[in-house]
Amino acid sequence: MSVDTPAADTQAAERGPGPVTVRLTVNGVERSLLIEPRVSLLQALREELDLTGAKRGCDQGTCGACTVFADGRRVLACLTLAIACEGREITTVEGLAQPDGQHNGRLHPMQEEFIAHDAFQCGYCTPGQIMSAVGCVEEGHAADDAEIKEWMSGNICRCAAYPNIRAAVRAARERV
Repeated sequence: MSVDTPAADTQAAERGPGPVTVRLTVNGVERSLLIEPRVSLLQALREELDLTGAKRGCDQGTCGACTVFADGRRVLACLTLAIACEGREITTVEGLAQPDGQHNGRLHPMQEEFIAHDAFQCGYCTPGQIMSAVGCVEEGHAADDAEIKEWMSGNICRCAAYPNIRAAVRAARERV
């Protein structure tokens, strides 16, 4: 049985309708946004924070072009509400290698291997592919090509660069 309390009513009133303040920590930086509660994380990243690495592909969670990390786990930013990410650390492709010495000021090893193995053609899906590939390796799902293929199956590449993507993941797996 649900009981409404004055505290719950006050909190609900503070969070809408209309624009609300949402505090997001993205790539290590805390930001405050005044947005509608229904704004997706993808929309907040691209249109409010000018972080355009995550791409809008299908808006249905089937292509993976919008893959980012929330607390180190892969999420589809098009299906995730920005307001649901308060208190979580969001990492985008722009935040994989930061000039803070984490990777000696260089690209993340996965980014370097995508370049070295020509694991992209048009490049549209590349940020989502890279984020998913990093997650795949960190989750321990990159033992062989079959496992890489299965655990990255949510990321579509219309240019069909899959063999090069798998080669990049294998090479980066040894470095991460």
